[in-house]
Amino acid sequence: MHLHSRRRFLAGSAATASALALGALPLPMRALAAAAASGPLLTRPIPSSGEQLPVIGAGTSGSYDVDPGSPEYAALQEVVRIFFEGGARLIDTSPNYGRSDEVVGSLLADGGWRDKAFIATKIAADSREAAEAQWKDSQRRLRTDKVELLQVHNLRDWQRQLPFARELKEQGRTKYVGVTHYTDAGLPELERIMRAEKLDFIQIHYSVNSTRAAERVLPLAQDRGIAVLVNRAFDDGRLFARVKDKPLPGWAAEAGVTSWAQMFLKFAISHPAVTVVIPATGKPERQADQLKAGRGPLLSGAQQQELVRQFAAA
Repeated sequence: MHLHSRRRFLAGSAATASALALGALPLPMRALAAAAASGPLLTRPIPSSGEQLPVIGAGTSGSYDVDPGSPEYAALQEVVRIFFEGGARLIDTSPNYGRSDEVVGSLLADGGWRDKAFIATKIAADSREAAEAQWKDSQRRLRTDKVELLQVHNLRDWQRQLPFARELKEQGRTKYVGVTHYTDAGLPELERIMRAEKLDFIQIHYSVNSTRAAERVLPLAQDRGIAVLVNRAFDDGRLFARVKDKPLPGWAAEAGVTSWAQMFLKFAISHPAVTVVIPATGKPERQADQLKAGRGPLLSGAQQQELVRQFAAA
């Protein structure tokens, strides 16, 4: 990372996170949560507004598709408490992630977190009528009449859905609009849309073993002033199988990294175009661990390149 980019990144760090209420957690989890609260999360600005966002967010695909009242739901109540009290804000969901929208709305109501949350949801529809119905249902399930970010899911029918999202922005129903994708196959069309349309956000995949977005899309986001959400930083969990029983690089401690999850997340946010990375988890201890990736120094260019070489060769 260039020195001036790094300075801008550090200058945008959030105010000190509030201390976690740890009494309800088991002792090992208390230690993890306390560590997560040890310093402020780094932040980056949304280029179109200057609003700062903590660099660690939360995805919900799979992890939040649970039955309310179940043990998994109770675990998610702890997850979101650690998330918000650790200084994070952005939760990304979608109407086609099963019950995730409904669970997000319920969890935010349970803890009184709505005012702290930056909700990013999506339109996944093939007509204007379907999009209107879906948006109405999303408001009901999320228990809110407006969201912070509305994204066209996987570029689906984007020529009709992006104008609809902009209408909702004009009505004050969303602050920002964007588009998403999750595979290399979508990058060429995404690039064309970025050049032709005014966007606040894009959401794409970027990880140590999938770096094609860094060739053209991430630099273009910087040039066009578009915020970037990163999904699939763990390659849908496959990266953990590849590092099973493998030690971290010897320089991990220099970067404040104590787990592979932190390493994979810190790799993503070390690219200066990336605004927020959104890993999904339903486990409190993993949420506490992931927040650590948003604190301390970023990875140097040499460290990032070493990781890319390691996972390209594996």
